[in-house]
Amino acid sequence: MSNNRYSFNNNDANKINAKLLYVTTSKYEGDWSSVLHTHYFTELFYVIHGTGKFTVANHVFPVQENDFVIINPNVEHAETSLNSRPLEYIVLAIEDLSFSFGFEDSENSHSVYNYSSYRQEIEFYLQALLKEITIKELNYETVCQNLLEVLVIKMMRHTNYSLSIASSRKINKECGTVKRYIDANYKQNITLDMLSEISHMSKYYLIHSFQNFTGLSPINYLIARRIDESKTLLEIADYSISQISEMIGFSSPSYFSQVFKKLVGVSPADYRKNIKIHTAN
Repeated sequence: MSNNRYSFNNNDANKINAKLLYVTTSKYEGDWSSVLHTHYFTELFYVIHGTGKFTVANHVFPVQENDFVIINPNVEHAETSLNSRPLEYIVLAIEDLSFSFGFEDSENSHSVYNYSSYRQEIEFYLQALLKEITIKELNYETVCQNLLEVLVIKMMRHTNYSLSIASSRKINKECGTVKRYIDANYKQNITLDMLSEISHMSKYYLIHSFQNFTGLSPINYLIARRIDESKTLLEIADYSISQISEMIGFSSPSYFSQVFKKLVGVSPADYRKNIKIHTAN
């Protein structure tokens, strides 16, 4: 009789804090291409069959069977299926996770790895995910999350760790640009269309991404920035409520007062009065 025991060092266990949003399968017959678009989450495309092209961040590259294409959040992309061998692939959408690729890539926007040597293993986990999310048996969400974690670790292993995980909650370049623009121009008439153009993101994904990173939508962040400035003016200057409203970019004094009371709890006039009473005491 032989007996081997292997112990675990739990101190080395690192959970991947990410949320699997959905799993889809796609197969295109004939010549087909999608339009450029973005997502607030990471997408993993695994090519089961066929050939095609991806357009990602102004870069076009071919894809084939066993390729795993990784698209980080808020990166513009589109896929094209070729007529001779239509693309068939599985897509995983993952929230709160992005990747670094271990090579000179300042944007860390995307990459592609071929797993032909590990096809059986990779497809095993992908098919298990599809089965769980399709049948939806007891605690299938937990099983899917665990399968996702194993799959990501396997992917990292088979790229010799040139693939690594980075937090997607870090403010990205686009949201940082929008935030700086609002901070510098909050007195001006700023619209969501303008911010979408500045960030090169669709309005929907800009709202979702910016809210993930700051806790507020872009327009609510703009309003909060204006209200903060108005509080300073009410405390240290003698401008009228109408003047302050105009100075910080509100369309009318009544709208300014309405928003101020909603966010601060008192009207601008009462806020100023309370500050003077507090200062006098």
